[in-house]
This record gives sequence, C-alpha cells and structure tokens, in this order.
Amino acid sequence: MNEYRLAEKPALDMLAAMGWQELSPTAALAMRVEENRVILKPVLIAALRDLNGIGEADAEAIYADLATLSDNEDWQRKLRGGYSRRLTGENRDSPIALVDFKNPSRNQFHVTRQFRVAAQRPRVADLVLFVNGIPLAVIEAKSPLKATARAEEAFEQIKQYERDIPRLFASNAFNIVTDGMTTLYGATGSPAQFYAPWPDAWPRTRADFPDDLSKDLWCLCEPSRLLDLLAHFIVFEVDPETGRKIKKACRYQQFRAVNKAVQRVATGEHRKGLIWHTQGSGKSLTMVFLALKLKTHLTLDAPTLANPNILVLTDRIDLDDQISKTFVACGLPNPAQCGSVAALREAVNRGGNGQILLSTIFKFAGSKEPISNSANWIVLVDECHRTQEKDLGAFLQATLPDAHFYGFTGTPIKSTDKDTYARFSVASEGYLDKYGIDDAVRDGATVPILYEGRKADWSINEAEIDILFDRWFVDLPDDKREDLKRKGLTLATIAKHPERIRLIALDIWEHFKAVCQPDGFKAQIVVVDREAVILYRAALAGVIAADLVRGGIDAETAQTDADAMIACVYSKSQEDNKPSENAEVQALRDGLEAFYLDAEGEKDAKKRFKAYGAQPSFLIVCDKLLTGFDAPIEHVMYLDKPLKEHNLLQAIARTNRTCSINLPDGGEIAKPNGRIVDYIGVTNHLDEALKSYRADDVENALRDIANLRNDLREAHARYRAQKRAMGLEGMDEKAAAYAAAAIAADGREDEWFDLQRLTRIFIKVYGDLSPDPAILDFTAEVKWAAAFLRLATQAIAKEESLDHRSYTGKIRDMLETHVHVTGLSTTIRLRNITDPNFADDFETNEKSDEELQEAFVRKSAELRRVTRELVDKNPAQYGSFSERVLEIIRRFEAGQIAAADGLADFEGLTGDIQAEQGAHTELGMDENAFSILRIMETIAPDIAHDTLQTAAMAIGAVYADAAATQPAFAHMEAYLRSLRQQVRRILTEHGVGETKIIREKVEDFAIHAYGGGA
Repeated sequence: MNEYRLAEKPALDMLAAMGWQELSPTAALAMRVEENRVILKPVLIAALRDLNGIGEADAEAIYADLATLSDNEDWQRKLRGGYSRRLTGENRDSPIALVDFKNPSRNQFHVTRQFRVAAQRPRVADLVLFVNGIPLAVIEAKSPLKATARAEEAFEQIKQYERDIPRLFASNAFNIVTDGMTTLYGATGSPAQFYAPWPDAWPRTRADFPDDLSKDLWCLCEPSRLLDLLAHFIVFEVDPETGRKIKKACRYQQFRAVNKAVQRVATGEHRKGLIWHTQGSGKSLTMVFLALKLKTHLTLDAPTLANPNILVLTDRIDLDDQISKTFVACGLPNPAQCGSVAALREAVNRGGNGQILLSTIFKFAGSKEPISNSANWIVLVDECHRTQEKDLGAFLQATLPDAHFYGFTGTPIKSTDKDTYARFSVASEGYLDKYGIDDAVRDGATVPILYEGRKADWSINEAEIDILFDRWFVDLPDDKREDLKRKGLTLATIAKHPERIRLIALDIWEHFKAVCQPDGFKAQIVVVDREAVILYRAALAGVIAADLVRGGIDAETAQTDADAMIACVYSKSQEDNKPSENAEVQALRDGLEAFYLDAEGEKDAKKRFKAYGAQPSFLIVCDKLLTGFDAPIEHVMYLDKPLKEHNLLQAIARTNRTCSINLPDGGEIAKPNGRIVDYIGVTNHLDEALKSYRADDVENALRDIANLRNDLREAHARYRAQKRAMGLEGMDEKAAAYAAAAIAADGREDEWFDLQRLTRIFIKVYGDLSPDPAILDFTAEVKWAAAFLRLATQAIAKEESLDHRSYTGKIRDMLETHVHVTGLSTTIRLRNITDPNFADDFETNEKSDEELQEAFVRKSAELRRVTRELVDKNPAQYGSFSERVLEIIRRFEAGQIAAADGLADFEGLTGDIQAEQGAHTELGMDENAFSILRIMETIAPDIAHDTLQTAAMAIGAVYADAAATQPAFAHMEAYLRSLRQQVRRILTEHGVGETKIIREKVEDFAIHAYGGGA
C-alpha cells in the first residue's frame, strides 16, 4: 500500500485539484465497452458531437476509425487537427476536431487508476489521463520506500506496458514515473536515459507549490499546459543515418523560451529577443518548436500570428544544411531553402504569407532594398553573434526593417558585444531566455567538461617564440635555422616541429588507451593547420602500429589497423597537387592529396566515427568540425591549436554531449564527462580568454581535473562514514554483504539505501578520474566496495546488481582480477543457462544452510535474468517461465519452502526451459519459425497443430526473405504493410482465425528476431 499512499494517492489528489475528474476503475471499464479497448467511448462520442456539431451516427463512425488507429504519429496529427472525414449527407470531407485547444474548458479531462488492459499478457497501469476519452498520459507510481533502484523498476514497467499493451500507447503523448518525491517524464518509446525532470515551473515559482510532486504534475498535467505540450512541443524526427523515426518531447527550457518568444510576437511587444541555450542542449529543436508554435498557434489567437512568414538564418552553409534537415526531419510544414535574397523576394511575391524559408546570412550582403510587408516576417537567427560581422546585420535590418528578430546562440554573448545586444536584445534585458552551461550539466542535458594541461614544455607562448625556436630547432644546420627565421617565425612553425609532434602523438595514444578505449569512446585532435593534420596522422599511425606490433600483431596488419583508426577532415587547396622540388613540401602535398576526403568520404567517416565499435577512433581536424558537429561518442578533444573566446567555447562543446553505450554483454556505459587535453597552452590562460564574458555565464565552462580529486576524497569519506556506522568495517566482502542483508531485514532499510547510494557515488567518481594517479590511494577500497555492492544487492533484493554492468571498462578490467583473487568468482559472475557450470548449484548434498541459501540467491538472480531476456524475445513462448521463477522466489521468501526445495524447483524449471529452447529441432523448424508457432498456439488453440506448424514456417520464410532482401524492413512502413498482407494471406489459406491479433504479435516478434532489434 505504500505506493498508493505515498505516490499514487497524492498524485490523484493533485490532479483532481487541477480539474481532472476521477473515474473509478469500474466506471472507466464500463465506458471502454471491452477490457481490451482503451478509449472512453461515451466521453469521446459526446466530445465529437459537441466540438463538431455532428450526429450520433457520424460520431460512432469516427470512434470506430480511431479505435483501430495504432500509429502514434498519425494519432498526433489527428489530435492537432489533421483529421477529416466524409459526414452523412455531404459530398466532401470535413475537418474533425478531437480537442478544442483554444478553449480548454470545452474538453473533458478524466483520470483513472489501476487501468487494466486485456491482452495476451494483461497489464495494469497505475494512473491514466484522458482528454475527451482519449488516453494521453500514463503515470507509473513507485513507493519511495522501495529505494532498490525504484527508477529502473518504474522504467521497466513502462517499457513492459508499451510492449504488451501497445493500444494504450497509440495515442499517448508522454509517460510519467514518480515516487511521490521525484518525477520524471519521457516521450512514448523513449529509453530510460531520456526521461527527465521538469524543475522550473515558469511562469510560476517553486514557492507557489506545497511540494515537488504538486509542482511537477502542474508543469506537465495542468490542462491548458498539457494541451500546449500536445499541440506544439512533440515532434517525430527521422534520424538521417538510420532512417528510424524518434519521438521527441520538449524540455522545460524549450517550453519556456518558445512561450516567451510567442507571447512577445502575439502582443507585438519589443519585436525581438536573445536566447542563449548552451551547446548540446537542443537549440535546433528549440527553433523547431518555436517555428511550429508560430506557424500553428493552436492554443491562442492573435492578429500577429494570423499567417506569419518565418525566416530561419544561419551563418554557415553546413549549419544551414543541418538546420534544414532538422526542420524537414521533424515534419515542419513546408520548409524551403532559399539560395539568395532575389529568391527570397521572389518566394515572398509568389507565395504570399505563411512560408517557412531557410537561408544563410551571407545572402543579405549588399542588400539594402526593403522587402514589402516585412512586419509579417519573424526572423530566427542561429549563432546570432556571428551575423553582426562585416555589416551583415545592417544589411539584414535594411532588407527586413519591420520584422521580428529572435537571435539564438549556443555560447554566451560577450559583455562587450554591443551590436548583438542592440540587434536582438531589449535594453537592459540581456537574454530573453537563458539556459547556461551549469543548467545543462545539472539537468543531465550535457556532461561537464574537464580539462588537463599536458607537460608545460609542449605549451607555446607566442611572446616567447624566439626562445622556443632556439630550444626546439637547436639541431638544425645554421643556414636552415636562419632561413626559417628570415621567413618569419610563427606559432605554426614551432607547433609542427617533428619531434614535438612525435612526443605528443605518443602521449595522445597512451592517454586514449587509458581513458577512451576501454569503453569504446572516441576522440578528436585539433591541430594548427592542414599540414599539421598530415604530420599528426603520420606520427600517430606510427605510434599505434608500433604498439600493436609489441602486442603480437604482424607489422603489415598493425599498420593497416592503425591507419583505419584515423580519419582526417580538412579543406582542399589548389596548391595540393602542384609539384615541388623541396622533398618535405612534396611529401606534405602528397599526404594532403592522399588523405583528403571528398563530401561523400567525409560523410561516411563522420558516420563511422559516431558508431560504437566502428573505425575511425580519431578525427584529426584543423578548421572543420569545430562547430555544428554532434558526435555524442566523442569523449576527448586533444587540443593543439590556439582558440579564443567563441571559437574555444564552441570547439570544446563537441565533447559535452551525453552518450550511453549498450555493450554486447547487456551492460551500459554512460559517458561521465567530456575532456579537453591541452597541448598548446590555451587553458593556461582560460581566465584571460573568457574575461570578456559575464562571469556567471562562463563560470564552469571548463573544470580543472584537479577538482575531481577533491570530489573523490569527499565521496570516499562519506562512504566510509556510513560503512562504519553500519558496523561493516573490517569485514570481508561476503560477510559484510550478509551483515547488510540482516540490517535491511531488521527494519533498517534506510541505512542500506544510504550505503548503496554512497558506494555508487564513490565508485563513479573513481572511474571518472581514472587513470589519474590520485586514484591509486583508493583502488583497494573501490575493489572491496564494488564486490560488496554486487553481493549485498543479490542477498537483499534477490536480484542481480546492475551496477557492475554500468561500470566503465577501466573499473571492470580492474575488478575481473579482484573477483578471482578474493574467491568471489562464483558469486560475482552470474552464469547463463548454457554455462557448463550452471547446474553446480543444484547439487545440494553436503552443503551447509548458508551455502544452500547462497546458491538459492544466486540461482534467483541468474534465472530472473535468463527468463527476462527470453520474455523480451518472445512473451508468448517464455512468459510462463518468468512467472514460475517469481513464484518460487515468493514461496521461499514466505517461508513455504526451504532453500534446497527451491533449488530443486529451479532445476526442474531449468530443464523445461532447455527443452523449450530445443523443441524446434524435433519438429524440423528453425528457432524463429518455432517461436511464431508458439505465438499462434496461444491465440488459436483450436486449430490443428500440423496446420499451425505449416503456417508458421511459411510466415517465418516471409520475414527471413524480407531480412535478406531488405535489411532495414523494420523501418519501412510501406514494406511492412506488404508483409502483413502476405501473412494475412497465409493465415487465411490455412483457415486460421484471429488473423489481426496474430499478425500484430508476429510482427512485433519478427521486427526483433529478423529486423535486428529495431
């Protein structure tokens, strides 16, 4: 009852206070007609008649249409007004409103609890929110006292619901998980890492609410705000590289900034605003949401929003292309790229109002003639600080003198940049909306950036170039040294000294092996110019190849592997293919020719760089890819080029994207931070480089890695204090784990939860700092803590600890040895059912009670994991096994069976699982076709087995052929429809009924089994 009392009931009370009408589960079921349906039929019928002035028969027909609609994007389109239908007595389609966005009070808002949906695997959602009878949000409530990874449990529940009762989520806007204290939300289908809090209650404040739950639910579920979110702040973006469609809901800063700007346009006040949303926090999507709301403005009316023209400007062609693709991918109505001011004028004259045009600021160079009716133009300028250079801002103003101007920037605006503030900011306002570096890190939208300066000898002080030259070029013949001096000493001359580059390349490789390689992250190397790119490529490839040879790889293979790890991205020059009598110059030109990537090659290299497990691991650049290049997998930037102010902030932000890597063994590694390794001395003068900005804007742009050393000491001290307080000091890992279990069982769960939390923090900070020498003092304690945490989690929760699977590779490698040394390998290393030693625990003779209990705990964790993985593969085939595991555990915990009896039950269950896994061979079927057979058997049990078997094999052949000929079929909706038709034909030919249910279940299975887990 804790979940109801501490989370579900307070949520219900808050929703009722906001105007949601509570329905009992019984009343809701009566409105649904059948338990496998999810729409509240009489509510929807009444709303359709009221909003559209139609009769009962037409409303019934519309309900029938919607009841079979299963595509979330299609639902979204219809909810926003994109739905029309031929009504009785009419000869053309009429628009049908499902929601009145402008008048929230005309809609019906209901909430019900314990919403059970009948399906092959029935599920019960804690709370469901309905607007006009249509389910739009699911809330999963978890008890705050169940601190054993309560968030993970709630997310797993939501994902399970989405899989098993997809009807409930067809019209869903987003999901919410809450324990009454912490509340997170995420778009339908989002992985757990994309669920986020909504901390800012703008335009209200936290003080307006009695507690966090009230604030959070008001932010997300207050009726008018929910309608605003539904209308303007959800998009479906197509990933250009995978073709997958990803649903995205806005974050709070995007909602806040867009509504501030729209309100300003609606009132006609000021006609401009400056928005800083830091790099990596979704600035491009903020522009999409703003354009969407300006274009559709479903929730408000204003003369200025009647049919505005929107012009989106960037200052670089690649950013123009990036923004354009984002707008198109998000399905924004009619965005068109405009190549010139002349084309812009033509588009305006030809098309009138209501356009969305995308272009670059450079198209306005020299333009002074005003465009007529520019008051109806809203101009969104990306990286607006750069548009004021070379009078571009003045030309833009002259061309569109009466337009609204909203400037966006991913970096703070310098306090001395009067032009940008004058053009885009209201006097004394500064930013219309600010989402700074600290905000993004706090929210987990970006990771913090750490920097470390490497060996002062490699830094270059431009004021001391002559001294450095004499030091680095002392071995050159006098005439050559003098020749170089006559040509003029530059920073590049020093930076490209071959010995300096060789030493830095060696340091980069050693650092990369320790920091990036264990977890599969990657790195960018930024060098002084194009020649340096080639010099670094040669030096780094040589260093890597030599290291691989020392590891036992033959020289030729080592060189090939080393070359594959590096890609160079730079611009071409006409000088590159000119011959030179100077051998060094010729060698550089040959390299520039050989390693240059054309547009297609560069695109391919960037795509492979972003992919886990693919090469290259390094991108060497000098000017390109320092802005607008998003590769979340990039962990480190090795910096050997002097960068200043905006250029520095934009470059280092390449490393601040969040990234979670799913490992082959089921583990998941989250990138803890971005790192800047400085070889040229940029960060030695960081304060000077950033002093032209407001102090609070750039306070934590970079954090010295030395700060982490203090964090580690603090985390260790807190962990040790809790460990001592629980009396675990001096015990080995196993004894401490059982002592912690006894403490938790004695009603002191909070102490265990505190220790669990503090231990995780200690291990995480240790991993973040590794391989810094400061960790060495804590290594032994980390080994103990990690082993203890794994054992204690199993003993207390009868579940495998997820911690070890989220450890970095650096820590995993360290723990592997420790596990064996301490004799904990059998307990720590959970085995799969196929492991030859899996059955060892079933031998109960001559085992003590403690050994039997330990074996039962281990088998509980192992079989829960095994059956969970099998159920994910095919619920129809393996669902009963998962339930049997849980029942055996329940009986043991209730004292109904002893550990030895439980192990005997587990042994029988294991045999049944293995028999099921091998059953397909006896029937002469492949494993996937047999799984399809199992699905069909549960839905059509009265059909002859031979008939079902033949049909299953034919259906399996259809999907196997699809996978062979169209590997991406899972993302091709038209192709999927053709497959459904083939499956329907096979089922019909074999006289199998319930074809729709079978087709849906089989397709869900086939997409994972044949389509690569899409």
